[in-house]
Amino acid sequence: MSSTPWDVGYIPYKHSIMHPEKTAIIFEDQPVSYRQLNEGINRCAHMLQAKGIKKGDRVSVLMLNCMEFLEIYFATAKLGGILVPLNWRLLGPELEYQLNDCEARFLFFHDSFLGSIDLIRSRLKVEEDKFIFLKNGGPQFPGFELPGCPNWAEEYKDIVAEHRTTEPVITEPVFMNDPISIVYTSGVTGNPKGAVLSHEQTFFKNFQIGTYTGSNQNDVIIAQMPLFHSGGLFIVATPSLNSGSTLVMRRGFDPNEFAEDIQRYRGTIVFALTTMWKMIVDTGKLDEIDVSSVRCVVGGGERTPASLIEGLAKRGLQLQQGFGQTENSAMMLLPKEDILRKMGSIGKPGYFTEIWIEDKTGKRLPAGEVGEIVAKGPTVMSGYWNLPEISAKTIVNGVLHTGDLGYIDEEGYFYIVDRAKDMYRSGGENVYPAEIEKLLLNHPDISQVAIIGVPDKKWGEVGTAFIVPKEKGKVIPVEDIQVYLKDKVAKYKHPAHIKMMTELPLTATMKIKKSELKEKYAGFKN
Repeated sequence: MSSTPWDVGYIPYKHSIMHPEKTAIIFEDQPVSYRQLNEGINRCAHMLQAKGIKKGDRVSVLMLNCMEFLEIYFATAKLGGILVPLNWRLLGPELEYQLNDCEARFLFFHDSFLGSIDLIRSRLKVEEDKFIFLKNGGPQFPGFELPGCPNWAEEYKDIVAEHRTTEPVITEPVFMNDPISIVYTSGVTGNPKGAVLSHEQTFFKNFQIGTYTGSNQNDVIIAQMPLFHSGGLFIVATPSLNSGSTLVMRRGFDPNEFAEDIQRYRGTIVFALTTMWKMIVDTGKLDEIDVSSVRCVVGGGERTPASLIEGLAKRGLQLQQGFGQTENSAMMLLPKEDILRKMGSIGKPGYFTEIWIEDKTGKRLPAGEVGEIVAKGPTVMSGYWNLPEISAKTIVNGVLHTGDLGYIDEEGYFYIVDRAKDMYRSGGENVYPAEIEKLLLNHPDISQVAIIGVPDKKWGEVGTAFIVPKEKGKVIPVEDIQVYLKDKVAKYKHPAHIKMMTELPLTATMKIKKSELKEKYAGFKN
């Protein structure tokens, strides 16, 4: 059964009519109006039509943040195609799997990734005339020149230039329940799963973010999250443009530039994750700039140390922590007035999400009891691409099983305990690494920490803590860590092993990749 004929492509189109000269994007300090944005989108849409795009075709992009990324995204949405954004940190075999799993017909890629694509090109299902090359336009290193367009691809700027800026004629209507994107999520084991997101879910996420931030046409959004990630595309860029705001966007994240942008553009809403905020604070820039324009700071995460929240608050930045995942973005947010009173909470469910805690039998749990966080509502994904059995286990009777463990307090505020897959059992007791990580992040000598369970003959499993010290080269003995934790948590939760690190593996959104630590160090002994 079809739903309402409407699509996300109406967002730039409507704004281009209502306030065409309003600045939509400031990309690398260059303003782009809503009219210019929509014209670029339409050129791209006409080009895709000339290349024979059909409703439901998968259009993949392997690109850094840029205007063309948004043009391809919205053009694909207008035509009923399905955007597949690819993580540019992936290696050839990983890219090959995702491109072939979704059976991508088109591939847009930046010159920076030409080598990766060329190695796997002969094994891809992408059609020969649908490899499209773009220059990333970034700064060039002296003596190093990025390659030009290969003979097996076409250059984007050349093939869109010949097309019209008028709205494309749609031959097959796009409905609200049609898919708009497949976003792959990485797992600890097995291949990544493609979360299928619809136009309807995307609109409801726009509304949810709008209620959190109160965003409007006068807002200036500061964010440097990658567009290939659901957070960058569906929590920042799309809602920002939906509200008619101005989004300040850059190719990638730079902590100095991020802080300077807040003052330079008088940012009113700021998005950044915990690790990003720590890097920003470490630059010292926040003590030099004026942040008085900021009225809303969204980001954080379940491992945000109290010292960071308090440090930002002293500078006038009230960090509101939230919770979401690719399968259901922006599920909840902590109200600004509760930041200090409910330190550590991820807030309450948004207006378009219902959330509760369940045990393994499906029974709702009362306040204080740990169980799985489950959710329902119009922001939940449609399912996983070509994985009906896993989809049926993940979404049961319309209820999304997140795989995250948490609890609620007596006032209905939610707290994350950990990912179910990160929990380990030591001496028959459940240990949730996130609980210990939060405590250790307040240690004066620790910059970053991640804890995993490793096999142990006596206890079954014990914890190994991977620590990046604030002072380069400093070694923190395991005994010091255990003394620090002595009066804070039960002894069985203390990590038995410590490994000092110069850095931890991070995702493109600055989250620690525990899967990599588990693969590499699962048998580590001190």
